[in-house]
Amino acid sequence: MKVTVNKIDDANIMVNGTIENSAIAKKVETLAATAAKQMKVDGFRKGKVPAHIVKKLHGEKLMHDAEGEALKDLMDEGIKEAGINASEIIGQPLFKKYKKNDTGIDVEVEISMKPKFDIAGYKEAIPAYEHPEASDAEIEERLESMAAAQAAFQKIKRKRMVKDGDMTVIDFEGFIDGVPFAGGKAEKFSLKIGSGQFIPGFEEQIIGMQYEEEKTIKVTFPETYQAKDLAGKEAEFKIKLHEIQEQVPAAVDDEFAKKMLQGDENATLETLKEKVKEQIVSEKISKIYGEELKPKLIEALVEKFDFALPNNIVEEEIDAKINEKARAMSKEEVEDLKANPEKIEALRDEVRKDAAESVRATFIVDALAKQEEININDQEVTQVIYYEAMMHGQNPQELIKYYQKNNLLPAIKMGMIEDKLFSKLLNLHR
Repeated sequence: MKVTVNKIDDANIMVNGTIENSAIAKKVETLAATAAKQMKVDGFRKGKVPAHIVKKLHGEKLMHDAEGEALKDLMDEGIKEAGINASEIIGQPLFKKYKKNDTGIDVEVEISMKPKFDIAGYKEAIPAYEHPEASDAEIEERLESMAAAQAAFQKIKRKRMVKDGDMTVIDFEGFIDGVPFAGGKAEKFSLKIGSGQFIPGFEEQIIGMQYEEEKTIKVTFPETYQAKDLAGKEAEFKIKLHEIQEQVPAAVDDEFAKKMLQGDENATLETLKEKVKEQIVSEKISKIYGEELKPKLIEALVEKFDFALPNNIVEEEIDAKINEKARAMSKEEVEDLKANPEKIEALRDEVRKDAAESVRATFIVDALAKQEEININDQEVTQVIYYEAMMHGQNPQELIKYYQKNNLLPAIKMGMIEDKLFSKLLNLHR
């Protein structure tokens, strides 16, 4: 077996060689002899099946397995000649040539290694920023908003007309062509005007009504209404207004603080103000981190550290970006892309730079996380997924299974490591 190795760069080598037919034939004989000891064939005792019978029954599989073993031998020889430790190899090899001929198989395969680079001076890439603060006015505005959200509805002390935002207590009965319909009647029903609880046009026509006033309104059920017998039909509702209620904001005091900070019996308004201040600052930090600091830091790190990238990993990232673009395409656009290889290549060239930068950033983050001793365990990942599921009304177990099935957990964990690392480098929580 002739093997030559050419170094492409610090992260990639090209292994060239020819696998002779004689080497493959020898491996076929060895595999057949091994299989003969295990096989059961009618007319022969176990372990006594002749090799030529095994080759006749399973010749195609034996040839395939023999070629695979010979190919592995060729790559192992190339790796040995290149002086590479097997633990340094990353991803799957890229086959540039695998051509069978009369004498054997000509092979050209690219093998990639984990990149090596010096991370010294990484703190020089950390962008400067002004740590956000919360003003007294912002704290007061947030407290007022919280008080408004906790405000209870109370019957108005003076009689007036209904306005947007009021809670009304009404009787109503609906008719279509003069005939009452099921589910269209209620008494002393509490309806907040502007809530969008009823079909369009209903709540708006209650605005302006006064105590004990009766009124007939006309509305049209949406075409998409869930009750098919009502969808798209015009209806009349007889309305009687009994009561108007308005929200009375809660007093912002120590009692309000205890209510908002349940579990802290010693809570005071000052305690609540400190919590609100922390919350506002945290929100501002999250905003500037996501929109400004994180992109700037990644860009600076990618620019600072220039090193050879494993080509196979870059190609995988290009595949991922192409698939992402394809998901946003129409069926016709995807079919056109499949029918035109040159368009696919043009698209690959278009995303290659971004893909390379993404891969470079991943290796840099991994190296810095080790340097800064940043770790995220599986339990932390699970907790984040549970929180995400609860926030969106999903089943946490089903969401975890989905991520596992689609091999998304490593990406989620990497994202968490990245955010924890960058938060530390940027000294966000001080």
